[in-house]
Amino acid sequence: MIKIGSSSLTHHQTGELNLMKIEKLVRVICDLKGEGREVVLVSSGAIAAGRQALGGKKRPETVSEKQAYAAVGQARLMMVYQKLFSEYNQTAAQVLMTKNTIIGEDSRYNAQNTFDELLKLGTIPIVNENDTVSTHEIQFGDNDRLSAIVAALIGADLLILLSDIDGLYSDDPKSNPKAEFISLVKEITPEFLQMGKNTTGSDVGTGGMSAKLAAARIATDAGSDMVIANGESVEIVEDIVNGEDRGTLFLAHENLDFDLIHYITNEY
Repeated sequence: MIKIGSSSLTHHQTGELNLMKIEKLVRVICDLKGEGREVVLVSSGAIAAGRQALGGKKRPETVSEKQAYAAVGQARLMMVYQKLFSEYNQTAAQVLMTKNTIIGEDSRYNAQNTFDELLKLGTIPIVNENDTVSTHEIQFGDNDRLSAIVAALIGADLLILLSDIDGLYSDDPKSNPKAEFISLVKEITPEFLQMGKNTTGSDVGTGGMSAKLAAARIATDAGSDMVIANGESVEIVEDIVNGEDRGTLFLAHENLDFDLIHYITNEY
């Protein structure tokens, strides 16, 4: 399972979609499919795409602005994905989720069945939060946690978070040149959680390091390995899948006491 953020999908100078990078990501995913792997993509970028389509010069600030941008941008983003995947004879499927999708027993069961069937059909589910109807910033708060929740929901073996940072550091490397890189996390202790930052250096993304560590807690407790890696070159996904040392690896340690619904209802 792969999650890519808005900052990794857009041009830094303008905030517009980086079509060349998206095409490279699509090729990587199609190669993984060719190896016989099942792939789910959690993709940010709907609000950024809407911002581009509507000629917006700044990031939308109010919830209603974000919802309007997302309504325009999600359609455009999926059009791009479907066109590119079809060129490699693959079929993309859209899955939009909200917090209530997971909390509600019936909707959660239906979501699981939908993912199972989409993967059986050989499609590539592309997941995003349903920003046009959710209002909790905008409910999951960021797609890092959403991707971990989906990984837990479908029992993913591996979750790869592609970000604008190489992985986990002991401090923010942008402000502290002495920050140490951490390549392996066997267990997420309070010490590691203190390393999280609530800020992000991008004006198109929402998930800082604290969100990624929260995602790591969900994924690893649910039994999935997770890697945070720099999405500057999306080919890094192939290296990670092939077992190369890239980014920060969080080892799965399935927690039999972990309850996804309890976590979501208490954290959000």
